[in-house]
Parts: sequence; structure tokens; C-alpha cells
Amino acid sequence: DDLLAQDDLLAQDDLLLDTSGLDLLSDLDSTSMLDDQEAQFYRENPLIAVLTPYLDNSRQFIPGSTVGVVLLKDTAKVNAYLAIPQIRQLFPSDMKFAWHFQPDGEEQQFIRLHALKSTRNNQPAMDGKYVTDARVGTDPYTGQFNVSMNMNAEGAKRWANLTRENVNQSIAIVMDGLVYSAPNVSEEIKGGSSSISGDFSQTDADDLANILKSGKMPARARIESSEVIGPSLGAKSVKDGMNSFLIAFVVVLAYMIFYYSRRAGMVADIALLANMFFLIGVLASLQAVLTLPGIAGIVLTIGMSVDANVLIYERIREELAAGKNLKTAIKDGYKNAYSAIFDAQITTFLTGLILFFFGTGPIKGFATTLVIGILTSLFSAIILTRLMYERMLTKNRSITFDTKITRNAFKNAKIDFIGKRKMFYVISGVVILAGIASLVTKGLDLGVDFSGGRNYVITFKQDVETAEIQDNLAAAFGETPTVITYGSKNAVRVTTKYLIDDDRPEVDSIIKAQMFEGLQPYIEGEVSLDDFINGQDYIISSHKVGPTIADDIKRTALLVIFASLLIIFLYILARFRNWQFGLGALGALVHDVLIVLGLFSILDGIMPFSLELDQSFIAAILTVVGYSINDTVVVFDRIREYVGLQKKRERRDIFNTALNSTLSRTFSTSLSTFFVVLAIFVFGGDVIRGFTFALMIGIVVGTYSSLFIATPLVYDTIKGDETARILKGAVRK
Repeated sequence: DDLLAQDDLLAQDDLLLDTSGLDLLSDLDSTSMLDDQEAQFYRENPLIAVLTPYLDNSRQFIPGSTVGVVLLKDTAKVNAYLAIPQIRQLFPSDMKFAWHFQPDGEEQQFIRLHALKSTRNNQPAMDGKYVTDARVGTDPYTGQFNVSMNMNAEGAKRWANLTRENVNQSIAIVMDGLVYSAPNVSEEIKGGSSSISGDFSQTDADDLANILKSGKMPARARIESSEVIGPSLGAKSVKDGMNSFLIAFVVVLAYMIFYYSRRAGMVADIALLANMFFLIGVLASLQAVLTLPGIAGIVLTIGMSVDANVLIYERIREELAAGKNLKTAIKDGYKNAYSAIFDAQITTFLTGLILFFFGTGPIKGFATTLVIGILTSLFSAIILTRLMYERMLTKNRSITFDTKITRNAFKNAKIDFIGKRKMFYVISGVVILAGIASLVTKGLDLGVDFSGGRNYVITFKQDVETAEIQDNLAAAFGETPTVITYGSKNAVRVTTKYLIDDDRPEVDSIIKAQMFEGLQPYIEGEVSLDDFINGQDYIISSHKVGPTIADDIKRTALLVIFASLLIIFLYILARFRNWQFGLGALGALVHDVLIVLGLFSILDGIMPFSLELDQSFIAAILTVVGYSINDTVVVFDRIREYVGLQKKRERRDIFNTALNSTLSRTFSTSLSTFFVVLAIFVFGGDVIRGFTFALMIGIVVGTYSSLFIATPLVYDTIKGDETARILKGAVRK
């Protein structure tokens, strides 16, 4: 119907096409045989001259995806016409055209043109990976060939949803841009078993079955929008974020020199720089897009890279304190640090793999950076630094691993962590209960990603800065919208959830009026509210959008995180040979996540910046989990070692000694990572302030839980008297 509706529009003077140079009419054999009126019509409507609408005898469109029939020799002409902007703008923006895979007619001289709806980002509504089998059969009553296909459990659910949404419509089976079949959906299909019938020959049916089994089934249906947009952070925010990151990175490099001496600090700094070089290089070679989840992965990578170097240095310092010479101390220091490094990194690495293979959207973006970062960190911290020390030792260079200021730092610490555990239980319990109460009564500030909202594309007479537009509209709406560059620098797309639950007919005008007030500094000349709302000079489009984090992505996220926690538990159980360690780690993770969520709910509206939950918050939570488990496993590793070395000591003393011995490492790693995030928080701009605030809370809470929650939980869940040796230690050799 849309195609027919364009016939009259094509004849309008303002849409007459300049076909000079195309010479598309000169080859029309039929033109010379037409009378003058028909020839004039076809010259004014050149597309209809080569494309015959797919109509029945009553001049109605035949149901299905086919919109027209074209001579094979005219397909290039049709493609050329459909590519002309004046032609293309007459059709819906989500309409895509595709040719049938084979010609029709006795002499195979005709071919059908299909009109399809695109999905978001031109991805299929379903992939062929869900099809487990496809085979040719015959209808027992008519004898006609048909094709039956079966799907796996996930595919059956998706297929049921897709067919329910497209009853009495066609779903196209497309491969390499060609439509192989476009069966009509008569009803919702449940169970994953379907039959495609039609006027198939044996060859046609075999081809279709093979296509379905080939691994891809792009059934193009449903798209919300297809746009060219700029970075959501804005040019100024990107620049501020980069500057803040560089400042933090330089301070971390300086801290390593300050704490571990000039030479040892320089080795660690070179390893850290090399790690970043490798990480960015791999991401660039993969053409990965750097998003906030990716930045979160980089921050966690920096923390784990610093931690690996710190673990090695702390071990070397212990060996030197035990009276070993420099060469032996370095050798044994690396050897004895491997256990903690590998346990911490492998635990996080396995989590990253689960998130990468089964996660989607921001989860997969975070996992990609994390997995690559762990591998580059291990290479830089273990192999690269060892080679540099071997080189210095062969030249008899003097190497120290402390300074006068830091030599005795934390050396005589005797904090009674276990004795004070109940006090910390109470503190954590109060914070968690307050957070839960706030979550129940106040809830969280769900962003557009979760709740949906409205999109407005606005143009200005001059270039504008997205961060400034966002600040002005935040004051007008009372909440912070998302503002991104839309194509050119003088156009933005504003996404807001302001009055999203208001269904009054006039709500759109109310929102635009508020927008008009907020954008006054950028509106030039005498522009009235009516001109702003109803004119085309500023607001060029507006529509309501659904949440971008769909229900299936939310469900997948929960399942993936649950699978990651299970993997963590099983790995710790296998490595530490006690389920209590796994339980302590999981308890600490749940503790950390609840506190972050609770504080976000409590502090929302109190802090001078937005604490809205969006896709980047998922990455922040995953970073908290990764950092916390890394910290906890390092502490557990030291407990395991001390149990093996000091079998006759009281369990309480062993736990306290192990915790105190890790304080120097915990302080250095946490302070370095925290400062990176703090610098981004202070200098990175308002756009990412809520994101970095979540990371800061997570680092503090993760460090706290590894010392005051995870280990005490292990202590309390181990049954038996103080002299029972049920903890299985590993004696260090």
C-alpha cells in the first residue's frame, strides 16, 4: 500500500527527479509503443516504469512481503532509483528492500522485490543458530512439498514471541541479502516445531531446508530507529576524562617509586605502561568500541596489574627480611607470589569468560576488556619484570624494595580482626538493612535504559556542547536527561524519562514547553513557544521509546552473574579444599553488591550529581565483584599458607596474623586503584560522575569486606574446637 501511495507523490513538482546521467529510460523497449499520455506518466514516474506492483485482479496488493515484479535486466535500474535520496525518503525509514533468490516465469525473466522491516542495528530477530534441524516433507492431503524445522529451547521461546507479534504477516528467511522464503504466519507457534508450506518444487524445498540448517536465519522484523549519532559523553567530557585518567596514571606511577624505591618502582611502572600499551593495542586491533563498561574493565585491569606487582614486591621484602641475599630473595619472592597472583587472576578470568560468552550488551563489553587485560597483566607483571630484574642482577645493580619512609610500614601491625568481627558484622548489617529499607520504600532511580523514555532530535543555528545542554535541561526537568550529538555538532538527541508514566494527550507539549525554557540560551532570535513546538526549525522529530535493556537481556544478565558466582565458588573449593572459603567469598560479594545498591538508593537526591541506573551501572557492579573477589582470594591464599606453616597455632591467631601480613599489599593496591577512579570522578565531568562514584564505593567496600567480612565468615563457619586442624594448609617450600 505504501508503494502505491507514492504514485501521486512522485508526480509532484518538488519531487521530480533529475535523471540526467542515469539514462535509465533510454533502454525501455516499451516506451516507444506507449501513447503520449502513458509515456508522459512513466517519464514522471520512472520507478513504476520498471517495477510492476504485485497486485491481484482487483488492483489490491497480494498479501505478503512482495511489493513488485521486475524484469531481470531492470534490477540495476530499480536499485539505482531506490538509492536516490528523493525516492528513498518516500518510504518508511525502517523499510529495506531485498530481491528474491531466484527468478520467476517460464523463461526466468522476472524477479520479485520484497519489502522488509529491519531490526535494531540491522540484526535478525532470530539467528539460524537456534534451528536444530530442517527437513523436507509432503502434505498428506495435497501432496505438496513443505519444510519442517525444529528449534532448541531458547529458539522455541523466541520463535513463539516472534510469531505472536506477526500473526497474519510474513516473516522472511534471508541469506546473503536474498529472500529464500517469506511464509505467512497464521498463528503463534509454540514448542519450536514449524512447517513452511507453499508452491515448492522438490528442489525448492531442499534448498530452503539447507538454508535453514546453514546457521543463519535473518528474519528481519521490527526496528525502533536507525540513526547516525555522536559520542554520548560529548567531546568535552571525553577530553576531561582522558586528562583525568592521565593525571591518575602519573600519580600511580609516582606512588610505586615512592613506596618501593626508584629502581623497583621504575620496573613496576614500565610493566604497567606496557600492560596498557598491550591492552589498548589488542582492543584497537579488534576494532573494539570503548564505552563506559570498557573503561570499567580498564580500571579493574589497572588495579589487578598493580596488585600483581605489589604481591611480588611484598614477597621479596619478606624474603629479604628473612636474611636471604638479593638474588635468592627475588627468585623466591616471585615463586611464592605465584599462588596468590594466579588464584586471584584465574578466578576473575573465569568470571570474565562466563560474562563474555553468555553476556550481552554492556556485560560483554566489560568482559572483553577484562579478559584481555588479565592476560596482558600476567605477561607484564610476571615475565616482563622478571626479565628486567635478571638483566639488572647480571650487571650487579643495587636494588631495594622500600624507602626510608615505607620500610617499616605495617610491619608491626597487630589488629585483632577476628576478635572485633562481631562489631563489623553489626556495622555492615546496619548499612545493609538501611539500604534494603531505602530500596523497598524509595527504590532506585532507573534510567531510560531500564524504564524507557522520549526522544527529541533538536537542531540549533550554532554548534552546541552536549554537557551544557544536559545541565540546562536537568534544571528544567528536575532530572538529568541523556544528550548526545546527532550527526552534526549543531544537532542533539535528547532522551528523557520526564513524565514517562503520564499518558495525557497534552504531555508531549508539556515536555516541549519545559525544554523550551531550558534551551533559551541556545535559541537565537524571537522564537515563540508555538514556533518551537510546531515549527521545523528546532524540534525535527520526537517519539516515545522503550527500554533499551530488554527483558531477555536483564534475564541473561542475572543468569550469567549467577553462573559466575557458581564458578567462583567451585574454583575456590577446588583450590582451598574447604567449602567455607567459597562461602566466605560469596558472602563478601553479596555484602558488597547490597551496600552499593543500598547507598545508591539512600544517596539519590542527596548527592549533587545524578545516581541514575543505566547500562554503565551494570559494568560498575561487575567491577565491584571483580575487585572484591581479587582482594579476597589474596587474603585467603595467605591464610592457607600460614595454616600449613603453623599447624599448632590457634586458628584465631593464624587468621589475624595472615590478615595483618597482607595490610601493606591491600593498602598499596586499594589506594592506587582508588586514586585512579577518584581522579576520573573529580576531573572527568558530570556525565560519568555517577558511574565513577559507584566504582569508588565498590573499591572501598570491596577492600573492607575482604578484611572484615570474608575471612571472619570463614572463621565462624569452620566447626570444631580451636585445636582442630580441619583447615587444609599448603606448606610453602
